[in-house]
Amino acid sequence: MSIRSRRETITFRHPFCIRGIARELPAGAYEVVTDEEMIEGLSFACWRRIATLITVPAERARGTMEMLSIGSVDLADAQAADAQAQDASVGHD
Repeated sequence: MSIRSRRETITFRHPFCIRGIARELPAGAYEVVTDEEMIEGLSFACWRRIATLITVPAERARGTMEMLSIGSVDLADAQAADAQAQDASVGHD
């Protein structure tokens, strides 16, 4: 079975929350890793997401980072909320 990992940097312009992480995270750039496995037996390449991880500042150890498992839908919801907050702040200028 083939597995691949994709890394991307996602920037939040406002402090945010993601379901599954019990604290508010500060605005900033975050590395997100998505692991996918190839679905075997098809006549074309097709990948299924098996894990989404985000690197965040550690809660108790200043200057330390930790990688936490999150849901891809929860990440998308946090990004949408951040974009809405950005749109709302632009409307008040």
